[in-house]
Amino acid sequence: MSASGQAANYEYVTARARSRRAALFDADDYRKLVRMGPGEIARFMEETEYEEEMNALGSRYSGVDLIEYALNRNLAKHFDDMLRFAEGKLYDYIARYLRKFDAWNVKTVVRGIYAGTGRQSVEDDLIRAGEFSERRVNRLVEAESIEAVVEQLDDTIFGDPLAAALDEYEESGVLVPLENAVDRAYYRLLLSDLPSEPDRATRLYIEFLEAEIDFRNIRNALRLARSGADIDPAEYYIPGGRLFDEGEIRTLVNNPDQLVERIRTSPYGDDLDQALDELDAAGSLIEFELALERALLEYSDTLSSRYPLSVCPVLAYILAKEREVDNIRAIARGKEAGLSEDEIEEELVVQ
Repeated sequence: MSASGQAANYEYVTARARSRRAALFDADDYRKLVRMGPGEIARFMEETEYEEEMNALGSRYSGVDLIEYALNRNLAKHFDDMLRFAEGKLYDYIARYLRKFDAWNVKTVVRGIYAGTGRQSVEDDLIRAGEFSERRVNRLVEAESIEAVVEQLDDTIFGDPLAAALDEYEESGVLVPLENAVDRAYYRLLLSDLPSEPDRATRLYIEFLEAEIDFRNIRNALRLARSGADIDPAEYYIPGGRLFDEGEIRTLVNNPDQLVERIRTSPYGDDLDQALDELDAAGSLIEFELALERALLEYSDTLSSRYPLSVCPVLAYILAKEREVDNIRAIARGKEAGLSEDEIEEELVVQ
C-alpha cells in the first residue's frame, strides 16, 4: 500500500493504463469469438493475454467454467497491478474505486441466497478485486441467510446501511432496499472526506464519479418510467451526481417525455443523443441501457483525452477492462445457451 505522504505518480501509471487499454479486444476479436463455440473460445483465449490464467486453471475447469474463472482472475490481476503501480493520492483514488467489486460480491452473495442458487454458481460470479480479504469473501459465501451476510459485514462500510435496510427487505420480500443500501454505501465512500476546495486532480476524480452516478440514475429513472411500477423513485436514487436531485427524479419519472428531454439538454446530451433517438424509435430499454454503457465509456475516454495526466485514464481503463470481461462472458454464456450470433451481438458493448 502506498504511503499517503508520497507524491502521486500520474505519468507512470497512466502510461501503464494506456498500454493495457491498447491490448484489449477490439471489434474484430469479438466478431471472431461470436462465430466460435465455447471450446474454440477457450483455445482462442489461450493465445491472448489470458494465456496465464487459462493454463493455470485448465487442469481444473473446462468450457464456460474455465472461461469464467480465467476472466475473473485476469481482471483481479490487472487491477491489483494498477494499485501496485500507484503512489500517493492516485493510489487512494484507485483503491476507493475498486471497492465496487466488494459491492458487486456482496450483492452477488445476497442474490444467490435469495434465489436459492448453489454455492458454486455464486463463486463463479465473484470478482476478487476489491479490498475484502479471501477469508471475508469465503465467509460471505458460506453464510446461509441474508441476515448472516449482514452480520458478517457489520464492521465494513456496508454494515450500517444494510442493517438499516434489513427490516424493509423483510417487510417487502424484495432485494431492492438491500441492493440500494450497498450502492449508496459505495458511492458515499467514493465521495467522502474530499476537500471542500479540491485541487485539479481531485476535481477530475470527482467529475468522473459524478458522471458515473448520473448515468446510473438515468438508467434507474428510465427503468422506473418504462415499468409503470408503483415504486418511489427515491429508493433508487444515488446522491452525488450533478444532473438530478431527489425531488427532480420523483417528478421526471412520472413524466417520461420530460425525463428524456432533461437528459437531452444535460451535459451528456451529445453523448446520449443517438441512444435517446433509438429509445424513442424502438422503445427498447435494453438497447438504451447498452447504449448508456457505451456512452459512459466514450465519456470516460473524453475525460482521459482532455486530462491525460490524471486519474481519468486509469478509471477509464478499469471501465473498459470490465466491459471486455462482460463481453467475453456474454459470448461464452450465449453460446452455451444456444443463442444465435445476432442475439449475442445485441448483448455486446463495443466502442
